[in-house]
Amino acid sequence: MVETVLLVGIVASIFVGFNIGGSSTGIAWGPAVGAGLLRKVTAAGLMTIFVFLGGWTVGRNVMDTLSEGIITIEISLAAGVAVLFFIGLGILVANVFGVPVPTSMVTVGAIAGLGLATDTVNYAEIGRIVSWWVVTPIIGFWIGATVGRYIYPELNRRFEIRSSEGPLLALDRGGSVPKPTLGPNTTIQELVGTCVVLVIGCYMAFSAGASNVPNAVAPLVSSGALDRNPAIIIATVAIGFGGFTIARRTMESVGSELSDIPLLAALVVMLTASTITTALSWAGIPISLVMASVMTIVGLGWGRATRPVTAREAIRGESDAELATGALKAEPDAPVTKIGEAEPNEVLDAGSLFNPRAVMKYISMWIIGPAMSTLLAYGFFIAVPFV
Repeated sequence: MVETVLLVGIVASIFVGFNIGGSSTGIAWGPAVGAGLLRKVTAAGLMTIFVFLGGWTVGRNVMDTLSEGIITIEISLAAGVAVLFFIGLGILVANVFGVPVPTSMVTVGAIAGLGLATDTVNYAEIGRIVSWWVVTPIIGFWIGATVGRYIYPELNRRFEIRSSEGPLLALDRGGSVPKPTLGPNTTIQELVGTCVVLVIGCYMAFSAGASNVPNAVAPLVSSGALDRNPAIIIATVAIGFGGFTIARRTMESVGSELSDIPLLAALVVMLTASTITTALSWAGIPISLVMASVMTIVGLGWGRATRPVTAREAIRGESDAELATGALKAEPDAPVTKIGEAEPNEVLDAGSLFNPRAVMKYISMWIIGPAMSTLLAYGFFIAVPFV
């Protein structure tokens, strides 16, 4: 009987990991694939490797929190399987609405629902986690706003990243030993830019592994039915499988609804969101990579758009000046004006920055997702207390 329940739990973990892979691979590698810098298969392979590294190292701290910190009792095997069911249900609902799922928040909600039903919630730990859920979007927004207002225009002028036709590298067979050389149309700037894209993509995959690998297996690890090491391997394989299959579509479409931003801006967002997520995962805080990414995008655009006014006017909304809401899409050779000066027409006409409705949908899912998993788990464990 125990073996059957464990098998069902492993299947549920694979389902959760599979869906995580479909969502997080698109977020980590969508910009690079869209820019033609690497193929989808290569992106999925790199995603799998660095998800494993993130889960094997920093992810263990998050697993400790999910397994032992949220409630004061050990999660039984049957209860762990039920918790995984509610996590999978939360992912399904988010996918129906077309929103990258806040998996960590849904996982915490499902475990907290079990704790509420059994009166074993560790309220101090829950308070610590939720407080970071509130603070993280604020941090992401203001980092993005600072970069967008004071740094991004100069970065855009100096470090444009483009992909030329033909191979990036080639082999020079003129000598006795073939030597790698630049492709026929490759510039040094393109080579450096491509390397930066790959490094940041791998860093984001590492961050995704640190925060998401525990979500797929922590309920089973808490029960003692599955050791940490094989659990991390199972979650990695499932996430990788999702990356090679359903993520192929998300890598094409990522960013198209929330914002139409260039690769450089996407890299700023990826670096910021990955650093925030990795730091909090190291501290054992289950956090959503999507949360930091979305608010960094909004902050980056807001900061870039408010350059024509002073900081006080921007924060208080006191100026009637026309704000360049599409300035992230301006060409690199557009003039870089000083803070408080009007933007040139080529910046003002650059297009729209982001879809406010999409932003509100993302934020609403951060509330609805964990709330729904908490209530459903609570109702289930009240109705079926023997689990």
